[in-house]
Amino acid sequence: MKRTKISPLKAGITALLLSSTLSCSTKLTESESLPVETGVSKTLAEYRKAVLRQVAYDINLNVPAQKQEPILAAETITFNLLENNQPLQIDFKEKREHIQQMSINRKEIPVVFENEHILISPEHLKEGKNQIAITFIAGDLSLNRNEDYLYTLLVPDRARTVFPAFDQPNLKATFKLSLTIPKEWSALANAPLQDSSLAGNNKTYQYQTSDTISTYLFAFAAGKFDRVTKEAGGRTMNFYHRETDSSKIKESILPIFKIHQDALAFMQDYTQIPYPFKKFDFVAIPDFQYGGMEHVGAIQYKASSLFLDEGATKDQKVSRSSLISHETAHMWFGDLVTMQWFNDVWMKEVFANFMADKITQVSLAESNYDLKFVLDHFPAAYGVDRTAGANPIRQQLDNLQDAGTMYGSIIYHKAPIVMRQLERLMGEDEFRQGLREYLKEYAYGNATWPDLIAIMDAHTPADLESWNQVWVNEPGRPVINYQLETDDNRITQLRFSQKGEDGSDKIWPQLFEVALVYPDHVEELTVNMNGKQISIEEAVGKPAPSFMLFNSTGQGYGLFPIDEKMLSVVYTLQDPVTRAAVYINLYENMLSGRFVKPMQLLDLYRASFSKEKEELNLKQLTGQISNIYWSFLKPEERKQLAASLEKELFNAMQQTEAPNSKKVLFKTYQSIALTQEAQDVLYMVWKSRKAPAGVKLTEDDYTSLALSLAIRDYADGEILQEQLTRIQNPDRQKRLQFLMPALSADVTQRDAFFASLKEEENREKEAWVASALSYLHHPLRAETSEKYLQESLELLEDIQLTGDIFFPTNWLMATFGSYQSPEASAVVRNFLEARPNYNPKLKAKILQAADGVFRAERLTNDVK
Repeated sequence: MKRTKISPLKAGITALLLSSTLSCSTKLTESESLPVETGVSKTLAEYRKAVLRQVAYDINLNVPAQKQEPILAAETITFNLLENNQPLQIDFKEKREHIQQMSINRKEIPVVFENEHILISPEHLKEGKNQIAITFIAGDLSLNRNEDYLYTLLVPDRARTVFPAFDQPNLKATFKLSLTIPKEWSALANAPLQDSSLAGNNKTYQYQTSDTISTYLFAFAAGKFDRVTKEAGGRTMNFYHRETDSSKIKESILPIFKIHQDALAFMQDYTQIPYPFKKFDFVAIPDFQYGGMEHVGAIQYKASSLFLDEGATKDQKVSRSSLISHETAHMWFGDLVTMQWFNDVWMKEVFANFMADKITQVSLAESNYDLKFVLDHFPAAYGVDRTAGANPIRQQLDNLQDAGTMYGSIIYHKAPIVMRQLERLMGEDEFRQGLREYLKEYAYGNATWPDLIAIMDAHTPADLESWNQVWVNEPGRPVINYQLETDDNRITQLRFSQKGEDGSDKIWPQLFEVALVYPDHVEELTVNMNGKQISIEEAVGKPAPSFMLFNSTGQGYGLFPIDEKMLSVVYTLQDPVTRAAVYINLYENMLSGRFVKPMQLLDLYRASFSKEKEELNLKQLTGQISNIYWSFLKPEERKQLAASLEKELFNAMQQTEAPNSKKVLFKTYQSIALTQEAQDVLYMVWKSRKAPAGVKLTEDDYTSLALSLAIRDYADGEILQEQLTRIQNPDRQKRLQFLMPALSADVTQRDAFFASLKEEENREKEAWVASALSYLHHPLRAETSEKYLQESLELLEDIQLTGDIFFPTNWLMATFGSYQSPEASAVVRNFLEARPNYNPKLKAKILQAADGVFRAERLTNDVK
């Protein structure tokens, strides 16, 4: 397609790409040899991208039944080498002893190993086709081995922890896998099964050659799984799972397949590209580290996110649809077109989330797309962007060993908001056309954000250069203020201004709405906030409103003002999206110390939650109530308030007619229960297994109830032992057994549990660890758990190196999520002050997690 417009941004992009290409193709002399560094440095990745072509892996793995036994392995790597003047580095993050034998082009050579790399001298290689054969013991770090199943999870740079590889996203390759497993196990991998054979107590699966994919997308799962196969939309799908609850299976199987089918159909229509890979299967993993992972042909999901029962809330169903749609969208955004380097990992995540929202609008016809978008993304994005550790969407990355720190709410939640602003700026048709062009141009390859922006720039007259700089390359959000002037009950001027939350004079160009609310109608005006100050000429001459609503459609991003005349009637607003935006804005202003204080906002919400009819809004509202209650009220204030708030919630639950709303209110009652009377009510519900009228509670709900009672030291811990006998699923039994020491009434047991987390092997079940920490650090245990904070921070670097990508954030959030004391704040400040050269990305994660502690300290203790 011929492009007739060359913007300054595009010219700069072209120069940047040309420079990068030249630097990669420049030959290195012997005196300029590449350093051998741990991880995968950008320098190494650029060199290998320049000299390697047609990479292919043939991998053989022998998985024993016993998890403590090693996995013996062999692989053959073939590739074309364009230049041969440097030692070739193959990534392998394991002990040297794991490499048993190696040959190059069928000639055995000695193993040279340094800083997580196998080094091959040029004398053993040749320009053109080469073949490297290695026998080794597979690394265990990312094989997620359990007693009777295992699964790989290799994002972002974990392929090298399992087998030797060129582990970078822009060296796509094909994989041919041979997997030997116990004969009673089943398995799935990226490619279709070619054949299988039995030998004694083992069987071997030979898989076809995979599609061309990045190393982080190589995957398999094996173990005792049940398989369900269905034809959907002309495609055979296989679903592997370990669920044993027949009611969950009955309620969930058909919706799971239907949502996948709908998502595939939507993506094929939206992109005009047929599903681009050989097969489409998926597996549900108990206590999976993420919601899901987009492996080609073998998508992995957290089992609890897929399997719902008849008591599932609307929010749970919407979340399941979003998750499935997200992973399906990745087949195009991320798998078909992959980022060149993990500094652009946000590109695949933003479009997966962006498309998931659109798909769910179709898949769940009764869902409110705009409401879901507001509630899914804005609170989570603000939760990071308001902090001192806020990061831009696009970040610098020098080594893939730090790639895990790129992940978080900014790329998953702020980025979709920004992308929706771009769609609105360009227009839906032009935006979609730009994406189609991008996917076709870079199909089965790699691209950068500048590559995409260059294509989008040809479809709009808008100034994408300034837009890109503030929204993508810089962190933070604007603070919006207004000035309303009237004369003779008519508007003479309505002016908006913006500044950075940090006081900067930056301009965030965006569109948002302001609503003029009158006794008998509402007028909504669009604000094009493309300057430091903007006057709304359309408002001049209109009658003065009763009050104003800012960001009334919820599409604007930032801290918006509050018209205090609105506070007493917030629950009367007719549009649920407007109410959602108001709830979020009220909470953000409370956190910033503007307009409303915690107790004032709590009182306002107490008058509102019994009147809020939209389930998703009610969940947001009650979540804020619980947060204010535990984090922003002093302990003595909670005690004074507890009985009346408990009664109000319980009465509201009884009075509302919607079953899902009843359950939301009951769960909130469970969360804030402090009086003996409320705890007795919860105990009787748990003991009798008889939920309040109209509330449907599942086994998981009763387990949650038992945990809530245990944290309150109810019945001396006997509850958890009895709940353990009620649980039938072995995976869920093991989870509860893991959590029990963290909930013990005996502080010495809790101390021992925390001490055990210092050992890497005790942190393998990361989802379990995060749950346990949230109970260990519950506000009711703050006095005895505060002593863990310093050591928790000291463990962070090890956690970042050994854990999966979300674990550092989950570790920190579960640890610091509920503290409010000056002492807890001091631990964080002193830790960082004593380490001026601390990893800046981990420092940012700490500041993000501790933001609530700092704000609670200020808001509850009047600290400036």
